[in-house]
Amino acid sequence: MTAPKLMPLAIGLFAVGVLAIIAVFVLFALGHGDLPVWLNVAATYLPAAGLGLGIIAVVRKSRQKRS
Repeated sequence: MTAPKLMPLAIGLFAVGVLAIIAVFVLFALGHGDLPVWLNVAATYLPAAGLGLGIIAVVRKSRQKRS
């Protein structure tokens, strides 16, 4: 996957992960203690995956400019 195609994917994963984190905080503040596993997994791994893909995309794009 090329860097221009990778960056929107990274932004999307990161945004969905941040929304999952916000949902976890809101639900916890409302008194829900037993949250679904998929929500906890999304809040844990999606922002990290999006950030990692974003860094890879930026590095690949900067290396393409030098060549």
